[in-house]
Amino acid sequence: MDTLLRYIASPAGRLARVAIGTALIGTGLAQGRKGLPLVAIGLLPLAMGATDSCLLAPLAGLPFEGPQLRDILGPVPA
Repeated sequence: MDTLLRYIASPAGRLARVAIGTALIGTGLAQGRKGLPLVAIGLLPLAMGATDSCLLAPLAGLPFEGPQLRDILGPVPA
C-alpha cells in the first residue's frame, strides 16, 4: 500500500489523476445527459490531483495532504 501511496503523492501521480479525471469528464460530456454520472466521478480524481490530496492515505493512517504524505513516505522507488 505504501508504494501505491508514494506514487499517488508523487508529481507523476498527481498528473495521472488530473489526466484520468479530465478524460472521464470529457467522455461523460461526450455522452450527453447519460454521461453525467461519469462527469461526477471524474471530478474526484481531478480535484484530488489539483489540490495535491490523497483520499486513500487516511485509510492507512497517513495524512491527507500531499506534502506531508511525501515527507513521511519518501520518494517513489526506482
